[in-house]
Amino acid sequence: MHLDVQDLRNFYYRSALGRAAQKSLRDRMLELWPEAKGQTVVGFGFAAPLLRPYLKEAKRVLTLMPGPQGVMPWPAGLPNTSVLTEETLWPIETGRVDKLVLLHGLETCERPSDLLEECWRVLGPGGKALFIVPNRAGLWARRDKTPFGYGRPYSPSQLDMQLKKHQFLPERQLGALFQFPSQHRIWMKSAGLFERVGRRVPAIVAGGAFMVEATKLVYPPKATRVPERKRVNVLKGLAEPAVGRRLQP
Repeated sequence: MHLDVQDLRNFYYRSALGRAAQKSLRDRMLELWPEAKGQTVVGFGFAAPLLRPYLKEAKRVLTLMPGPQGVMPWPAGLPNTSVLTEETLWPIETGRVDKLVLLHGLETCERPSDLLEECWRVLGPGGKALFIVPNRAGLWARRDKTPFGYGRPYSPSQLDMQLKKHQFLPERQLGALFQFPSQHRIWMKSAGLFERVGRRVPAIVAGGAFMVEATKLVYPPKATRVPERKRVNVLKGLAEPAVGRRLQP
């Protein structure tokens, strides 16, 4: 189930909790990927709030937004990079992407396997993807007042298993969204403290979301392997008949 793009925009850009969530996710992403100089960076779902730091030095930044969600122009005040696309058929050539960020894309997709196949296709050899999903053990996945309360939450082991099935190598995990998912003043004031403390706790036991950095694997080949065909001699092992020898009845 996809949220409407207007709801996502209102949360991330027009609410205090959404702006805090945006900062938490972006800061954690920059710990993994501090720069993308000369690279092609693509976001899918609603990854736009995280990609602004790459606009200056990246070769290209694209924000793909799925049809069921809808699209909005982004970034404000600069040439638009947003594209409305089908969930599993992106207008990108194979192997063109260096960095791929998914936010509110995987957990809301009705065909996650096909989506991961498309992620694999567009990444170049050695390309990296960052999958950001709701933590099923966290509080954010239990409250539908935020975008993380929709779709299919994951545990770190579940996401790792899913990625490995589609020829991704999970490399690093980070937790995010350690503050309480409420706009009440007392929780907003303590948000910074929760974020600092939460970063010292494993992602599996804390955090409303977690991130998995994964690398595209190109060996063994992705195509289905065709069994090697061997010529079989049907007469192999049979003795040659002796000339002039009488056969016994």
